[in-house]
Amino acid sequence: MPAHAPETAQDDPSATPNPNAYPTANPSAPTDPLGRERAHLSASRSALRAMREDVESLDIRDVTANWVNAIVLQAQIDDRIKALADLSHTPLFFGRLNYLHAPGAELAEGAEGEQFYIGRRHVHDADGDGDPMVIDWRAPVSQPFYRASKTDPQDISLRRRFGYTGGELTAYEDEHLSDPAEAAAVSKLLQQEIERPRVGPMRDIVATIQPEQDEIVRSGLSGSVCVQGGPGTGKTAVGLHRVAYLLYAHRDRLARTGTLVIGPNRSFLHYIEQVLPALGELEVKQATVDDLVARPGLEVRGTDAAETAVVKGDARMAEVLSRAVRSHVTRPTEPLMVVRGSRRWRVPAYELEEMVEELQKRDIRYGAAREALPQRIAHAVLVRMEQAGEAPDDRVQDAVARNAAVKAAVKEIWPAVEPAKLVLRLLSDPEFLALHAADVLTEDEQKLLLWPKPFRSVKSAKWSAADLVLIDEATDLVERTHSLGHVVLDEAQDLSPMQYRAVGRRCTTGSATVLGDLAQGTTPWATRSWDEALTHLGKPQAVLEELTAGFRVPREVIAYASRLLPSISPGLAPVSSVRETPGSLRIAEVPDLTAAVIAACRESLAHEGSIGLIAADARIPALAEALLAADLPYLSPGEETTAESRLTLVPASLAKGLEYDYVVLDEPAAIVDGEPDERTGLRRLYVCLTRAVSGLSVLHAAALPEPLLP
Repeated sequence: MPAHAPETAQDDPSATPNPNAYPTANPSAPTDPLGRERAHLSASRSALRAMREDVESLDIRDVTANWVNAIVLQAQIDDRIKALADLSHTPLFFGRLNYLHAPGAELAEGAEGEQFYIGRRHVHDADGDGDPMVIDWRAPVSQPFYRASKTDPQDISLRRRFGYTGGELTAYEDEHLSDPAEAAAVSKLLQQEIERPRVGPMRDIVATIQPEQDEIVRSGLSGSVCVQGGPGTGKTAVGLHRVAYLLYAHRDRLARTGTLVIGPNRSFLHYIEQVLPALGELEVKQATVDDLVARPGLEVRGTDAAETAVVKGDARMAEVLSRAVRSHVTRPTEPLMVVRGSRRWRVPAYELEEMVEELQKRDIRYGAAREALPQRIAHAVLVRMEQAGEAPDDRVQDAVARNAAVKAAVKEIWPAVEPAKLVLRLLSDPEFLALHAADVLTEDEQKLLLWPKPFRSVKSAKWSAADLVLIDEATDLVERTHSLGHVVLDEAQDLSPMQYRAVGRRCTTGSATVLGDLAQGTTPWATRSWDEALTHLGKPQAVLEELTAGFRVPREVIAYASRLLPSISPGLAPVSSVRETPGSLRIAEVPDLTAAVIAACRESLAHEGSIGLIAADARIPALAEALLAADLPYLSPGEETTAESRLTLVPASLAKGLEYDYVVLDEPAAIVDGEPDERTGLRRLYVCLTRAVSGLSVLHAAALPEPLLP
């Protein structure tokens, strides 16, 4: 697989020259292969700029005079302009495919195929006849770039990868898939792209997607997928690229139904937020689970002990809440008299009771049934009117349903339920809780739920994050939650069953991509199996995929961290890293821990790329003070690294999902001791040990946790 090989389309008999790709008709065009590719890059950038200018020149006054339509259209134009932005530091295309035959066409024997440049977005020749200059990586014709191999060339004669420095094309590398004489080799440019220092937010992996990742990315919209992936396997990137692919393949449908990416915290979401815009997708919303269940006027001001949070997050709470909501319905004991004009119409109690029983048997929300009851009563009155010789119509039925006597009866039989007040009562009233938790929760579990001192109102209550999840469940029992077309749930292993239910409500009519690693579960309620988690999510039929090939974390680092697996997740297969980086792991016992950490940070800053100093949360204030005293400015998680500011001080509790070129890990034992139990502590340590892409320095003064001992 030669780099800078002197291969052109003319040298390859299987490729047909593309006038857009190789402007040889121009006598001044460069004749060297690299120069030709640079010329195509320049021409493609010019074409993209022309596409953007065409959109910018649109005058909505020529299209519509309606001001509402004009606002909507202008917003769409603005989004299109943003999507056509040319990011100068990002390659417009990263590969080229030479087909043996034209894709999708039957050619005569000996006919030659075409070549296509593969990039982040489609670019066409604006000055000519609209021929594509760059093909979107999501297009079917681009798929062989990721999946073709020597054993399965997929009609590809040549695959070319490009190397860039910044946004400038500096190298290329060819792979002749149709030539059995050429041995398969590891792509050096692919390896360099994976190892390229990372400064700033997370970047896309569109140039380095592997075959097993591509299969997940291109899986259909109708089915849900769960991806179990260890550190460095690219599961987060796979999930984000799947969203981008689905938006490409099903844009109209998802434009109507919506998409959502759910992450564990704001720092994580800030880290990943530029991936989709870099691929031209601007409409995907991002949120945490706490954002999903937030309610106006209900502020999280309280915290739960771990054992209390576990009970509140247990799926059995759904049954307790359901019983509590349904308990508000009372059996009618008196007949209903409806006065209309000079006539009185009597609906007996037994008939009212039949209506209530019929509504209770139906699988509809409490609020929907409450809205249906007055119409049922009104219909019964209309039947009596017709029997008496009258001819009432739908307007009469609606009027009867709004009758004061009917409204009063409905209020008594099927009163309105306010979800927050319901949960407030459950957590405050021992008798009310005991009534609805009987045979569901033990007495000890019920005691854990009750507030030591009940709050008097919804606004004065010190709600915890778990309480708002309960309120969200109760809200859905009353009124159905809006469902989206597709939801991506990252770091899913940390969710409680009730949180899974909250997410599942957002995609009951859509699909989901669930991403996580059972070994990285660091909450007391972390899921024990994906089957269990998917059942709570409402997607038990989801396909489970496992990524075990690591591309980000060096082999030496992941092997060291994997010593913890037997203790934290027995039976889980360790990640097999494809990157061997001698010298990437350093473990040192030091007498002065803080001084050694500062020195290690200075040493890491001598390298190119980002640096993360990860420590137990309790150690952060002391390390922050030491960094400032040493004149080493630092960022907090979520703040974007730059070429001038590359050091981030990371509490262990916020390290999940983040990556740094070099990591300095402070006192592993303190990270373990900072958690409620040893298993959770070792899982937290596993997360922290696997954040490094190029090098990890583990510094400790106390003894290392036993699984890490030599």
